[in-house]
Amino acid sequence: MKPFLEISQLGKTYPTPNGAPAVIVEHFDLKIRKGEFITLIGHSGCGKSTVLSMLAGLTDITTGGIILSGKEVNSAGPDRGVVFQAPCLLPWMTAFENVMLGVDQVYYTADTEERRQIAEYYLTVVGLADAMHQRPAELSQGMRQRCGIARAFALSPKMLLLDEPFGMLDSLTRYELQEVLLDLWQKDQKTALMVTHDVDEALFLSDRVVMMTNGPAATVGEILEVKFPRPRSRQQLLEDPLYYELREQLIGFLEERSHVRPTRIAPPAPPPPAAPPRRPRFLGALTPA
Repeated sequence: MKPFLEISQLGKTYPTPNGAPAVIVEHFDLKIRKGEFITLIGHSGCGKSTVLSMLAGLTDITTGGIILSGKEVNSAGPDRGVVFQAPCLLPWMTAFENVMLGVDQVYYTADTEERRQIAEYYLTVVGLADAMHQRPAELSQGMRQRCGIARAFALSPKMLLLDEPFGMLDSLTRYELQEVLLDLWQKDQKTALMVTHDVDEALFLSDRVVMMTNGPAATVGEILEVKFPRPRSRQQLLEDPLYYELREQLIGFLEERSHVRPTRIAPPAPPPPAAPPRRPRFLGALTPA
């Protein structure tokens, strides 16, 4: 079965004043099955957000390519819902109006009442039923991020892309929103890729954790399978000895092995071309005896 998302030999370089290009990501390969929740983890500056930005179509790809659901990714589109670290809400609009901006574009064939119900539904399930008509300045940071999550899910995208969505929140709010995200995701299990620095967050949410090597020229270092059954509860994970084994593997990579680049096996050389058949020497015309 073909992967839902295939990232092949992805690379990103930027020009520098001295002429030598700065290689941020190199030879990044990853295949994701439909419905998987994958997290990218690694040290700051290793290129995690760059990979996500290329997948979102917000940053040009230097080398390699991305195929999502059979189509090449070369620009932004509503088939990918993006949640940023900062929610990026339009300050002069209410939370409801911010969500409706995308809903109106995606569900343009639906009538006004149907579109309103979609926006209200997602704002309600993220906990903003009583605040959806307030502007961003009237909302806490956590409430603004809830709005960003509602906006991404309301588009009914093929894939969710989350760039450290809880990185600016306090611990209690972060735990609450992890639960909100997981509850929403489990309703239809959209394929998701999330960037995080948090080992515990990665284990709680993920099916697999992709560990990136240090930059420059960062790439996939190791991939950890997280086989805890779903639906999950934080308490169950904390009581499972396997949780601590997996946690040690992640921390061990970050502290001890993230500088080690995986060995790339060169493809076998093609066989040399076959020599053309030898032509017989001309012996002159043969005459009957």
